[in-house]
Amino acid sequence: MNKIIKIAKKALIYLGLIVFAIFMMGPFLWLVSVSLMPGKNVFTFPPAIFPTFIDFANYIEVWQYMNFFQYIWNTIVISVLGVVLSIFFSCLTAYPLAIFRFKGRNAIFLALVSTMIIPAAAGLVVNYLTIKALGIMDTYLAVILPSAVSVFNIFLMRQAFIGVPLEIRDSGKMDGASEFRIWLQLMMPMVKPAIAVIGLLEFMAMWNNFLWPIIVLNDTSKYPLASALSFLNGQFSYNFGWIAAGTVISVIPIIIVFLFTQKYYMEGISGAVKG
Repeated sequence: MNKIIKIAKKALIYLGLIVFAIFMMGPFLWLVSVSLMPGKNVFTFPPAIFPTFIDFANYIEVWQYMNFFQYIWNTIVISVLGVVLSIFFSCLTAYPLAIFRFKGRNAIFLALVSTMIIPAAAGLVVNYLTIKALGIMDTYLAVILPSAVSVFNIFLMRQAFIGVPLEIRDSGKMDGASEFRIWLQLMMPMVKPAIAVIGLLEFMAMWNNFLWPIIVLNDTSKYPLASALSFLNGQFSYNFGWIAAGTVISVIPIIIVFLFTQKYYMEGISGAVKG
């Protein structure tokens, strides 16, 4: 009897989780459904979570209208460079804050963390003036540079470095290695899960970056995919199927990257919380 009760409880828990997952996925499922139903009234009640029939006409038409290869290439270049720079600068900044003992270390870290309360929109004007003063407007670097250093990433990497035993650094010192070599060859491999978390979060942020590229890029052929999708909204707002299809195409790479890095993502998040 107890076994039957346990099975029933597990079944109810899993059923509740499935219902909750479907509820959370509802908007995305509706978007996919709309993208597969061209020529239909998408704003119905109740919304069509699952398509009544499957037709890829929206995907074919929007792919023919937009130069997706160019926009996807732009997004890949921006995302990869942004991820690499963010990981490099975050790890380079977090390492001394976690390992070195110097006067004012905690004050510097507190000052960095306190900047997280400033809204991102508040820095748009300052970032624009800085990019213009550097003379790099209308370049990929103008899109990447303001996001090259993130306080949250520094905090995450600091917690990860704190969790690494100091004996590893001491062993490198005994072998005569420089501090940079210890950081690069000994400490960095020990914090791979946290690096994977930063890589995933920054990749998602760069891939979905919409407003900032429009501000700093005058040449629309350099737009990333998220910004380029605004062309559909501006000229073909009546054809929501095209907008839905373009949005689904832009989301697919993020889903693929997350599936390959979800193990490291969970390990990195749990390590940061423990640290």
